[in-house]
This record gives sequence, structure tokens and C-alpha cells, in this order.
Amino acid sequence: MISYKTDEEIELLRESNLLVSKTLAEVARHIAPGVTTLSLDKVAEEYIRDNGAIPGFLGYNGFPATLCISINDAVVHGIPGERRLQEGDVVSVDCGVLKSGFYGDSAFTFEVGIVADNVKKLLKVTRECLSLGLEKVEAGNRVGDISSAVQENAEKNGFTVVREMVGHGLGRNLHESPEVPNYGRRGQGPMLKNGMVICIEPMINAGKRQIFQEKDGWTIRTQDGKPSAHFELAVAVRNGKADVLSTFKFIDEFLEQKA
Repeated sequence: MISYKTDEEIELLRESNLLVSKTLAEVARHIAPGVTTLSLDKVAEEYIRDNGAIPGFLGYNGFPATLCISINDAVVHGIPGERRLQEGDVVSVDCGVLKSGFYGDSAFTFEVGIVADNVKKLLKVTRECLSLGLEKVEAGNRVGDISSAVQENAEKNGFTVVREMVGHGLGRNLHESPEVPNYGRRGQGPMLKNGMVICIEPMINAGKRQIFQEKDGWTIRTQDGKPSAHFELAVAVRNGKADVLSTFKFIDEFLEQKA
């Protein structure tokens, strides 16, 4: 069952998603070679609680942390720990919050220092895939229109799409209907209607699309050990059009200052 949101509920979802966006920008300030992923997790938890919300991932189905931090060949759901970031790493940071009964959910893949050109291209193309998916969000379109836009852009650039992990609806629950795959055919899948809120989150691999789950029961890695990238934003269908609820603006502003 797809849950359609009222305008008031969408505004509460915007608040939660803006907090996620600001939390990721706060984490960005601490990303550097030598920093442990656990220290980034503490930064996020403190920031979320200081802003009157609770971490959305902590304890979710038993997940032990505030952030999913996935480095290099880890696609998603990496558990923060004592591992230190190294020059040339790419690190996907996925964050959720729960505020006023509604979830926010967003992810961004960061470069640590100077990364290889092919990896830089992977991040650029994955973010483009997300933008192209968002362009397909309008009433009357279908989920498959988003999925095919993501897949076509990834594959024409020589990358592959993870198929087992998908985007999702968002609201009072972190994962709601419908699922939003990153591959598919135009004109297929549930129709987009006013009041729908979904997360679009391309997970794109530099090598082959096959993945496996680590023994920790969470971390998803590429089978061939090549890097993966992950970007995610939440979007509502409102007045027939896309109303993007989370943003990379705060991250981009910080990264531009830093450069």
C-alpha cells in the first residue's frame, strides 16, 4: 500500500530531510585522511540530537550506528568502526533522522583527498543519474521512468547498476512502498501521484553489478572489489511536479569553500 501524504505531512518530511542534509554537511567537515568512521558517526549522532531529532538508523532492524559508512568497494550499509579513511578513498555516507514522527533519508559519496580519475567520473555519473531520475518525477509518470533514466545514464558511461538494492517510499516509516529500482523500463511500475514521497538512490558500480553481503550481516560489497558510488535524495510529488525535500546544497557550499 502506498501512503499518500498531505501538504502538512510533506512539510514535516521536509523538516526531517533538511536536518539530514545539514547533518551530512556537518559530517563533510570532518572527512579527511586518518579520521575513523566511528568518529564521523559520533559527529552525526550529536548533531541530530542537538537539533531535536533522533538518529533514524540507530537500532533500525538491529543496525548498530547512526550512519551507514561504506568505503570504496562497499556499496551500502557499512558499519562505522575503527577503520581510518585514507587518501584516495571514496566514502558513501547514508544518514536518516526521525523528527516529529517523520523520517529524513539522504546519502552522499565523498572523495577523501585526491581520488583516481575513473573514480571521480563514477561519482559524477552517479550524481547525474540521480538528477536525471528526479527529472522524471511528475504526476502521471511511472516509477519505471525514473529507473530507466538512471540505468541508461550509468550504462552509457560504462558503469553498472546494483539491482538488489532499491530506493523506496518515505514517511512515518523509513522504508515504505513503492520500491524505486535503479534499472527498468519506461512506462512500467506504479504511477506517480500527488502526495507520494520517495527516495531515489542510485547505487552504481565501476565494475560488474554483482554484490555480496559481508559476514557482519550488513555491509554490501561489489564482488569484483571495484568501487561503488551512492547518492540519495527524497522527493515529493506535489501539484503534479517534483518537490525535492532533501538537498546537497549545504555539502556543496562547504566543499566549494574547502577547494
